Amino acid sequence: MKELKTPFFTIFFIFLGLFLYTQLSGPIPFFINSLQTTKTSMFQVEGSGKATAVPDTAMISIGVTQKSSTVVDAQAKTNSLASKIISDIKKLGIDEKDIKTVNYSINPDYDYSQGQTITGYTVNQNLEIKVKPIEKVNKAIDTATADGANLVQGASFIFSDEVQKKLEDEARKQAVNNAKQKAESLAKAAGIRLGKIIDVTETNQLNPIPLRQALIGEDMKVAPPSTEITPGQNTVNVTVTLSYETY
Repeated sequence: MKELKTPFFTIFFIFLGLFLYTQLSGPIPFFINSLQTTKTSMFQVEGSGKATAVPDTAMISIGVTQKSSTVVDAQAKTNSLASKIISDIKKLGIDEKDIKTVNYSINPDYDYSQGQTITGYTVNQNLEIKVKPIEKVNKAIDTATADGANLVQGASFIFSDEVQKKLEDEARKQAVNNAKQKAESLAKAAGIRLGKIIDVTETNQLNPIPLRQALIGEDMKVAPPSTEITPGQNTVNVTVTLSYETY
């Protein structure tokens, strides 16, 4: 019994001491080490930037289309011309990995005046060729057409990955600075206090220069003049949206 009384009196005197301390000195202080709040009000503003340069890469799309009374003959003609085009394009220093077949089709030709009678077949093969350096683009088109390509479906001028990244970085910096300046001006005019940036979103766009589709007649008697395609300039546009806390 004596053994139980000792802890009881110890606890009793501890609580008694705390009670007397709070009566004489006030409540025991508590310290808060962290505080978390949820803030829903945001201020959003868009900024834009752009960077312009001369493209260093061309993408050209050429095709071979051949007709014959049989599928086998139409295929043989098309395949022969396509093989020669690919071989001579590679001789210009264009890597094989940059020459890609993007379409190969066989379609029957009909004579509807005779009740939808098949009169022959047309075989098409389309190649997409990545040309770098860009100075080779005119020679590549001339070589392909001289070898029998009778369809130039289009061309566009783009940037290599390295140049694209560099231009995007430049346009991005402009866009962010533009957005910050706009945010400060608008906030000042509206009497809003801006806090820290809590979110950033980005969109970017490249405006390539296209070449209109052209069909080259098979019965052309005079050799066509040399191709003269100039790349001009392309522009990378970047838009960013900054979201600020407000007070």
